[in-house]
Amino acid sequence: MILILMLITFALTFLSIIAFIKLAPKLGFIDMPNERSMHVKPVPRGAGICFVVSALSVSLISILFDLNQLQQYYYVYIAIAIVFLAGYVDDQKGLSPKIKFLFIIAAILLLALNGLYIKSLGVYLGQELTLPIYIAIPFTIFAMAGFTNALNLTDGLDGLAGMISLVMLGAFLWVGYVYKDELMIMLSSIFMAGVAAFLLFNWNPAKVFMGDSGSLTLGFVIAILAVRAMEFIAPTAVLFIVVLPVLDTFIVMTRRIQRGRSPFSADKTHMHHILYKRYEDIKYTVILLIYIQIAFTIIGVQLRNADNFLSLILFGILFFIFLNLFDQRIKRRQPAKKRGRFSFRRFKKSLGDDLQEPEQAKSPQKPL
Repeated sequence: MILILMLITFALTFLSIIAFIKLAPKLGFIDMPNERSMHVKPVPRGAGICFVVSALSVSLISILFDLNQLQQYYYVYIAIAIVFLAGYVDDQKGLSPKIKFLFIIAAILLLALNGLYIKSLGVYLGQELTLPIYIAIPFTIFAMAGFTNALNLTDGLDGLAGMISLVMLGAFLWVGYVYKDELMIMLSSIFMAGVAAFLLFNWNPAKVFMGDSGSLTLGFVIAILAVRAMEFIAPTAVLFIVVLPVLDTFIVMTRRIQRGRSPFSADKTHMHHILYKRYEDIKYTVILLIYIQIAFTIIGVQLRNADNFLSLILFGILFFIFLNLFDQRIKRRQPAKKRGRFSFRRFKKSLGDDLQEPEQAKSPQKPL
């Protein structure tokens, strides 16, 4: 039954995107090129509408006919629809970040009121770290809203957000299958089918972009699956499965704080920005980041029953490695003897560079 529903979702998404590309100019879903864009011609933006509506429609059919005993999870699909609505309005007319976060928080509260929230952070040295509800709910809002936005910010190169999402959804499909969780199986499988169809049009050079209607909704769906998976596997294992957007966000915010800037300010220091600036090849950059995500996902699956304390230490080490690996200022920090004779003028210039924003490079399709 799941395979049939996946095929239906794939077909609906594929056909609707073909129609969307033709109708997008009339409907106002166009991404116009600017000085920060990779594309030089207007590209339809908002194809997330196609795969999200297709996935939700198939889910609705499944719920109505109770094909997979999912009627009890109706609130999950309502929450997804709330976030999708915010993305849809943003793609068509534009929506302030504050309003989008209000939509996301409302959706998370709906889930929490029905019992879907982070109740425990795992077992550490033999002791389970259970969260009281007055801490669990705010922490769940922080974690789910943060990840939803983090995945949204990875939508910067053709195919990147879609492929990363596909890897994560595949991991959660496996978790759902092993632990026989119908909700995880349904959500991950139908969205995998929709995203797979979308990627046929989004691989470089992209014919269409997913827009916030796609990236916000995908981020939220994966956040739901991550919280659900914590009931079966170690929370730190879940952290490894969703690692790339999380790690990228932590690193970028750390760098901004080091520069004395707001951690929420916009710049071009995300992993895909740095790698693209280095290689100037979109496909190579995307494939490299996908390999990184796959590697971390496999580690997460292997650590599903491991001690959370040791896994957290491993994550901390990897964070430190990536923090320094993706540091644009390392060359300027080399000891003076490696750069030649000390010069006060050179030192003053280097200090000034550190206090300024990174050099503006060619931008991927979506500004941050």
